Amino acid sequence: MRNVSLHQFKLAALVLCVLSSGVTGSALAQNVKKAPVAAAVAPSAPKPLDSIAVIVNDEVITRQELALRIKTVVRRMTAQNVQLPEPADLQRQMLERMIIERAQLQLAREMGIRVEDVVLDRAIGRIAEQQKMTVQDMRNQMEKEGTTFASFREEIRQEIIMQRLREREVDAKIQISDAEVDSYMAGAQAEAQAQVELNLAQILIRIPDNASAEQIAASQSRAETVMRQLRTGADFAKMAGTYSDASDALKGGEIGWRNPDRLPPVFAEALQKLKPGQVTPLIKSPGGFHILKLIDQRSAAETQAVATVQQTRARHILLKVTPAVSASDAKRKLLELKERLVNKGATFEELARLFSNDGSASKGGDLGWLYPGDTVPEFESAMNGLKPGELSGPVESSFGFHLIEVLERKTDDVSKEKQRNAARQAMRERKLEEATDDWQRQVRDRAYVEFRTDDQR
Repeated sequence: MRNVSLHQFKLAALVLCVLSSGVTGSALAQNVKKAPVAAAVAPSAPKPLDSIAVIVNDEVITRQELALRIKTVVRRMTAQNVQLPEPADLQRQMLERMIIERAQLQLAREMGIRVEDVVLDRAIGRIAEQQKMTVQDMRNQMEKEGTTFASFREEIRQEIIMQRLREREVDAKIQISDAEVDSYMAGAQAEAQAQVELNLAQILIRIPDNASAEQIAASQSRAETVMRQLRTGADFAKMAGTYSDASDALKGGEIGWRNPDRLPPVFAEALQKLKPGQVTPLIKSPGGFHILKLIDQRSAAETQAVATVQQTRARHILLKVTPAVSASDAKRKLLELKERLVNKGATFEELARLFSNDGSASKGGDLGWLYPGDTVPEFESAMNGLKPGELSGPVESSFGFHLIEVLERKTDDVSKEKQRNAARQAMRERKLEEATDDWQRQVRDRAYVEFRTDDQR
């Protein structure tokens, strides 16, 4: 990471800070104090209030908030050598992203979803570990670059909240039947599809829910405009940042590596005809018009695992954190249950049926045989550290707090059941991406949104 020169936004950022109501500790406010601008430092200079950019339901997004987010994105895009959109396009994209985020956070608050400080601290610790630095080192580097650690913490808190909301509203509602898995496995040409993985980017022009013929035609016209520019040599990442309605727009549209069998069939078919660097024609889906770019491809054999895997049979008791049950309450209760198991002769099955908030409670908490990747990372890491017959302490994950017992382990070949699980997961990922996009669009469309002009405070 490095400091980035923001020539094209510097003046706008300074003006926005002068218009602010003197929020202390912000990076932009510090820059204004240091800037050699007489009007900004004169004791008699007026300090009007920050103005409103948009109203989302009963909350506002200010122009200062918008400027700070733009500054962060510009720094990241520049560090990644992604060509920047025009300032007006970048502002429009960022404002739309902030509207969707704000609407999701409001919905999460209504549903009582929150993130305890201990959860947040651990998440930040994992981020620092991934960057191979301490939390303090990471904090020092951020502050050198003009980002306050408090604002970073709040951003991570909001990301966790939105992830939990999506898990509840989208992930939990996706069902894959055995008949669908049978059909998938019967029709799939697994050997051919496993030969290649694709690194993709996309541009999505959305179609609004319940769109009229005129709205569909307008979206198609916009998508065709983008297509024409790409054909005449326009930079794909810049076009994504300028026009795309997808959540990955400000990452140059990059989706990442995907197996063809985990993409909608219409996407996979169009991509089969491409060489790296080429783009598809317009692809219409229920959500809008897509343009995909094949960035690169590789042999799936490069990333395949060995033919044998270790399986673990485990059981757990899950206590969820709710408005009525705090994180400390959940941990304390699990420690009490562990004491009853170790010293008072209680059985795991009995306590799981009485107290666990998981669907496995009716089976005494038994999760059956688990393959690597079948559980969330925090659970799997704690489980892998236990010997058969050993109990964990309270283990925190995005679902709540777990008391885990490992029953037995075995090493097995990749079995038919594993193949079925892989097929089920592939279908789930295919449905999940589309379902998440649809859900985000619905949350946005249900929100009351009012844009303000400069003369509307």
